[in-house]
Amino acid sequence: MSPQSTLNPCRALEGMHGVHVVPSSRFESEETTQDGDFAHSTCTSSAIGTNLSMQRVWQHTPPCLKPIQGCIHGDRNLAERAVNVLTSLPFIVLGIHAPRKNLNTKLYANSLIGVGVASSLYHCSRGKLRKYMRWADYTMIATATVCLSRALRNENPKLLMAASAVFLPIQPLMVSAVHTGMMEVAFAKRALKDPELRMAHNVHKMSSLLGGVLFIADDVFPRTPYLHAAWHLAAAVGVSTCNKLLE
Repeated sequence: MSPQSTLNPCRALEGMHGVHVVPSSRFESEETTQDGDFAHSTCTSSAIGTNLSMQRVWQHTPPCLKPIQGCIHGDRNLAERAVNVLTSLPFIVLGIHAPRKNLNTKLYANSLIGVGVASSLYHCSRGKLRKYMRWADYTMIATATVCLSRALRNENPKLLMAASAVFLPIQPLMVSAVHTGMMEVAFAKRALKDPELRMAHNVHKMSSLLGGVLFIADDVFPRTPYLHAAWHLAAAVGVSTCNKLLE
């Protein structure tokens, strides 16, 4: 046995019957592959765990802190899409004819035009763009309620207006509810003092009640055709009576 064979046992075993020497690099590559698979599975498990944790956090997040979830059902056929677009146009007309006595009333009138435009674009949109247009639609409605509240009462608390500006893109429905409630109180007080507003206030109450029912029904019964268009019309009637407060 030569000194080289003594130093290299693999060479010493070569030539023996029944013995097959496998290069060490093969075992090393297999071991490396196994380590890579383990690392990949570990990363995958970690990613899944992180995703589940984020879902749990999201589920326990208060609704007021969640961005709006775009309602993308409806407009199942061309006829329903066309009706929804047509019933969005009255808001543009109301905005054009709304009083423009000062800066606040001008902003409100322009916001009504924006509501009609955003609603029309939403109902014309398709695919992934649709959920973003739905968010824009709700945000524009919330903007109009804030502008109306400011037009009716210029001395609104600065903290309330600042909070409304912060939550407007995050939770427009909450902002709409707050400022709509303020408008309803102002309308009721004005109607008690001014008999000429009582008829408009009665129409407003009926249209608002009907609009609320239709808004909920549109979410509960998404396959019922033309519910959304009916909500457009009820809301337009309610908005037209609000314009009486600004005259």
